[in-house]
Amino acid sequence: MRAVQTDVAVIGAGTAGLAAYRAAKAAGRNALLIEGGPYGTTCARVGCMPSKLLIAPAEAAHAVERFTGFGLRLPAPVEVDGKAVMARVRAERDRFVGFVLQGVAGIPAHDKIDACARFVDDTTLVAGDTTISARAVVIATGSSPSYPPGWNALGERLVTNETMFEWTDLPQGVAVFGPGVIGLELGQALHRLGVRVKVFGRGGSVAHLVDPELVAEARRIFTAEFYLDVDAHAEVSREGDEVVVRYRAPDGEWNTERFDYLLAATGRRPNVHGLALETTSVARDARGVPLFDRDTLQCGRAPIFIAGDVNADVPLLHEAADEGRIAGGNAARFPDVRAGQRRAGLAIVFTDPQIAMVGGGYRAARESPHGFVTGTVSFDDQGRARVMQRNRGRLHVYAEIGSGLLLGAEMIGPDAEHLAHLLAWARQLDLTIGEMLMLPFYHPVVEEGLRTALRDAYAKLDSAAKAKRAA
Repeated sequence: MRAVQTDVAVIGAGTAGLAAYRAAKAAGRNALLIEGGPYGTTCARVGCMPSKLLIAPAEAAHAVERFTGFGLRLPAPVEVDGKAVMARVRAERDRFVGFVLQGVAGIPAHDKIDACARFVDDTTLVAGDTTISARAVVIATGSSPSYPPGWNALGERLVTNETMFEWTDLPQGVAVFGPGVIGLELGQALHRLGVRVKVFGRGGSVAHLVDPELVAEARRIFTAEFYLDVDAHAEVSREGDEVVVRYRAPDGEWNTERFDYLLAATGRRPNVHGLALETTSVARDARGVPLFDRDTLQCGRAPIFIAGDVNADVPLLHEAADEGRIAGGNAARFPDVRAGQRRAGLAIVFTDPQIAMVGGGYRAARESPHGFVTGTVSFDDQGRARVMQRNRGRLHVYAEIGSGLLLGAEMIGPDAEHLAHLLAWARQLDLTIGEMLMLPFYHPVVEEGLRTALRDAYAKLDSAAKAKRAA
């Protein structure tokens, strides 16, 4: 065994790990980056980018369905070349991964260890044939797909977002389990590319949505396009090269269907097993994840910090990058630990229509001690949305009674990715509904729908104030 010493040891070279390493180096400290798997980040290799590469041709193929409404005709129906679609997905995915690898290649070789790491104590690690003594450690090991262990009997017929992008052709049928972000995005994309898809869920949830009215709206919209059962009762097995799904349909009848694959999108688990965290002083939750302060990313009072998907707080790329910077900076300064800036909550689902949540959404609004009002707009008759034949969905904005502060929003509708950014900026700047209404709105744009929701919230705030004065 060789022995090395460093100021900061970072376990994991994904988005959070790379940000932590760079923050430690920027603070003038020595740092080691320890990675036991492939470089390339979850986003570039198996997450954000390949999924959007699959969604893009699906949206293009689906766009022709609106043609007749515009008075347009195609000489022939769109033909999907599954091999060409997947070839582009893989090629462009590899291009994005290549950019990350270029960055990793620029890190000095003596700052990288290619091996899995485990703790010996709070400041000692073993990685391969190397013992590492560090002043502080950052855990940035990411997460992995989680699904019932019994599904492993499906063998190669079981896929996740970490394996399906290796397909060289589109299959004929896929059973998607889990209508969360991953399952809903990929399920709809596959459906629009001509794959027979059925999506099964449990508990009634749809993606990020919590607001009961918007959950119902999402269920109505998506079930009109493809099979979606958000509270399914299903059994799976394998026969030959097929996945057999026996499920109870909404009418109560039990049906049996065969698919080429089962896509497991039933959640992700933090990659903490194998780290030997039991040898450290940190307290852990039931999943084995260290308890931590989300403002400093410090685990208890130990010189251990945790960042990115592994802490299961806000598993999004921009949050992972922020957390990596905070954790790396604090590890470099330890024991001078400081709270880092956390941004307003922002989450987007790239379905059609898109789904977005801002500032903790409906759940956060309900926790306001002063109460809240909901400003709402339907996109059914919103001018620009109707012009584009994209007039589906609703937007809810939540405002605090008394102060009028924007608390957050949830939405399903056209251009939600852009509306959500405007709302997240307003939330981070602590704008009131009145202040937001003083800002410019062009005509005709989808953003006018946001103004309608803000006006509705403003009127309800006024009514709440009058009711309070009259009481």
